[in-house]
Amino acid sequence: MSYLEYAVKTTPSGWRKIFYINWPLVLLLTAVASVGFLMLYSVAGGELGTWAEPQMKRYALGLAAMFLVALVPIWLWRNLSVVIYLAALALLVGVELFGTVGMGAQRWIDLGVIRLQPSEIMKVALVMVLAAYYDWLPMKRVSNPIWVLAPIVLILAPTALTLIQPDLGTALLLLISGALMMFLAGVHWLYFAVVAAGGVGAVYSVFLSRGTDWQLLKDYQFRRIDTFLDPSTDPLGAGYHITQAKIAMGSGGWTGRGFMQGTQSRLNFLPEKHTDFIFNTLAEEFGFVGGMSLLVLYVLVLVFCIIAALQNRDRYSSLLILGVGLTFFLFFAVNMSMVMGLAPVVGVPLPLVSYGGSAMLVLMIAFGLVQSAHVHRPR
Repeated sequence: MSYLEYAVKTTPSGWRKIFYINWPLVLLLTAVASVGFLMLYSVAGGELGTWAEPQMKRYALGLAAMFLVALVPIWLWRNLSVVIYLAALALLVGVELFGTVGMGAQRWIDLGVIRLQPSEIMKVALVMVLAAYYDWLPMKRVSNPIWVLAPIVLILAPTALTLIQPDLGTALLLLISGALMMFLAGVHWLYFAVVAAGGVGAVYSVFLSRGTDWQLLKDYQFRRIDTFLDPSTDPLGAGYHITQAKIAMGSGGWTGRGFMQGTQSRLNFLPEKHTDFIFNTLAEEFGFVGGMSLLVLYVLVLVFCIIAALQNRDRYSSLLILGVGLTFFLFFAVNMSMVMGLAPVVGVPLPLVSYGGSAMLVLMIAFGLVQSAHVHRPR
């Protein structure tokens, strides 16, 4: 019996699939999103329609999309992985040709109803295609240099297209998530050692290129690095964001100033308070306790993904679940590190909490894939 025949015979049918959905994971995602609704209501000064209400509608749409994706058999998503990856790659090329410019970067395609950010789609598409590749590839060939080259190309192509938008944060996330997928698939550690050595050389080259005709990063990206190393050098300019973010977090103390009592956000000292720096608003209003509570919710989501992957005997499903979970981890780890001054500011939103359409919808579809793998796992 082929795997496809076995998967079809063991797949629950009709409405029975609803009972196999991982409902605790749904509740956790809703709890995280609810924190976002609360914070968006607060930063808007008590106005529901500014950011909170549109975000609620987007989450409702994302939740519906998650359930629809979950009810589709996981083997069908596996067969569509390459197509979805190529479509996402074509959209990234489309961004370069007719994309919309915003905040100094060309990252969106305006569809009228929504501004689509293809790099968000690629975060999930890359995980899907790598999981499909390593599901197809025999284990004995995983570390063969010839077979290692293909996933490297799959990772570097969207990374390069994202980097020239420019979107350094998303490009780094694609690169790291792709490398983690290769590691989870069993690629030998020596490859990663060589890449790490090359990374050190690349960082040196980046700094060496500053001020030359072949400068590798934009001027504002270099300013972000300078600000990360010493924010006090320009507290009213490049260092303003992180300085105000640290003030907001520090003023929250253990239990915070109280709901809608944060001075940094309400007096507009905190920049991008509804997107990249929304965690600082949470920390100012609810303190260390509030920040840690959100972090616990994030960790629980990650734990559920790991457990689901370990319980699944299908290689594609396990790699897909772990890939989505690690991508989710990178989202909140990078954002929290960034707003606390532990990493350069690279414009990565806080998942399910920061205001945004594409990121919310794509992330919910990604968890729909996790649910599909869980619902249709061989029993």
